[in-house]
Parts: sequence; structure tokens; C-alpha cells
Amino acid sequence: MQRNQLFKIIALELIKEIMKGGEKMAEETKKSGTGLDPNVAALLAYLLGVIGGIVFILIEKDNKFVRFAAAQSIALSIVMFVIMFAMPFVIGVVAVATGGIGALLGLLMPILWLGFLILWIILMVKAYQNQEWELPVIGKIARKYV
Repeated sequence: MQRNQLFKIIALELIKEIMKGGEKMAEETKKSGTGLDPNVAALLAYLLGVIGGIVFILIEKDNKFVRFAAAQSIALSIVMFVIMFAMPFVIGVVAVATGGIGALLGLLMPILWLGFLILWIILMVKAYQNQEWELPVIGKIARKYV
């Protein structure tokens, strides 16, 4: 019962954050160095994951909004890859250590994947709306590379 309440609280806080418009509005609305509108370039940086992030970091030199989206996309892609790669090993070790009962942790994989997908969609929508949405840890790391 308490876990369900915790999930509801987290979901409500996430919805509030989305509705209020994120932390900052994009500073620049002129075309980016790519010739695209900054919101489209930032959306593509998220949509194409680590590849899009690298491409836009290399191409875009001036627009900080696009560079931040690209850097955050790279960082999020790396974190997602590490978690999704390491999780089966962790589940296997726990399953062996607990005599197979730990295999129930395998149910977390689709939930994690769905969480990353929802987060990715939110980031793309925010980028298209010209809004920077800095993720708690990943965003701070990405900000250093803008």
C-alpha cells in the first residue's frame, strides 16, 4: 500500500513539473548552426539518441539550447545503456544467490524500459516546445559540456 502511494506521489510530482514548463525557457529562438530551428534540432538530438547527440554537439557551435539537449541526450543514452546492460547480470547473480527467487527481478526490465521511454518522450516534447528540462544528475553533467 505504501509503495503504491509513493508511485502516485512521484507520478504527480512529475506531472506538475511537466505542466509548469520545466526549469527554463530556451534563450535563443533564431536558427541554429545546423540551419534548423533550435527546437527541431534539439528534438532530433533526443530522438536519435547518442548518435544524434554526437552529431549535434559536433555541428552546433553557438546555440546553447541545442548543445545542452545534445549533451543530455548523450549522457542519458549512456546511462540507459549501462543500466540495461548491467541489469541482466545483476538479476542473474541475485537469482543464483537466492535459488531462483531473485529471477522475479526480471520483471523490472520492462518497467525500466518503459520509464526510459516515457522520459525520452517528455524530453523530446519539452525540446520541441523550446524548453530546457534539466534532469537531476544527468543534466548537471551535460551542462558542463555546453
